[in-house]
Amino acid sequence: MAKGKNQYVVPTKEGWGVRGEGNKKLTVKTETKAEAQKIGTSIAKNQQSELTILKKDGKIQNKNSFGNDPCPPRDTKH
Repeated sequence: MAKGKNQYVVPTKEGWGVRGEGNKKLTVKTETKAEAQKIGTSIAKNQQSELTILKKDGKIQNKNSFGNDPCPPRDTKH
């Protein structure tokens, strides 16, 4: 399980933002999605949590886990 709050990269009226799970206010506001992803990744790594990146329409684009993943990928190369 994640140690800290999961983070979300979300669209805003002015650009993009990073919000902690359960928070009403944004942690950070940015003009570009790339900036928000970079900051969100840094926060998620620091808190060993998950980063969820949303599209402009609010649907999930991508998820990255930076904590203790209960289902790590298996290496199929031999």
